[in-house]
Amino acid sequence: MNDRFDEQVRGDYLLTDDARRLSTDVIHGWLSREAYWAKGRSREAVATSIAHSNLYGIVHASGEMVACARMLTDQVTFGWIGDVFVAEAHRGQGLATWMVGEIVEHWSARGVRRIMLATRDAHDVYAKVGFRALAHPERMMEIDRRPAF
Repeated sequence: MNDRFDEQVRGDYLLTDDARRLSTDVIHGWLSREAYWAKGRSREAVATSIAHSNLYGIVHASGEMVACARMLTDQVTFGWIGDVFVAEAHRGQGLATWMVGEIVEHWSARGVRRIMLATRDAHDVYAKVGFRALAHPERMMEIDRRPAF
């Protein structure tokens, strides 16, 4: 089975998992300064999280990286999509929906049956690719040691 992600093109945008095109420094800047869930995250933490995930990004025809997302998965039963981010100048074009939808399709085709994510304010974005509220939230538990945001 080929686990490589097939790059996708939409207009002036390329969705890729090619690490040579995706900058840890850019991602760290976005997450540590702009993402409510990751403000203040160290560069080392970002680099470590990327190293232990499947990283995806969207690159504009100009060469500028404009979006990212990470997929954590056991590659069989479960996946978690996190750190979905689109640069402000490129928001409102459906890039997050496209990126997350392609990630879900890629891993679903490989048999991953449960894919989750968390969001404070983008439920409509993810609903477009099939995400919905937990059917059985009473089955879910967590340990969350992050400060409230």
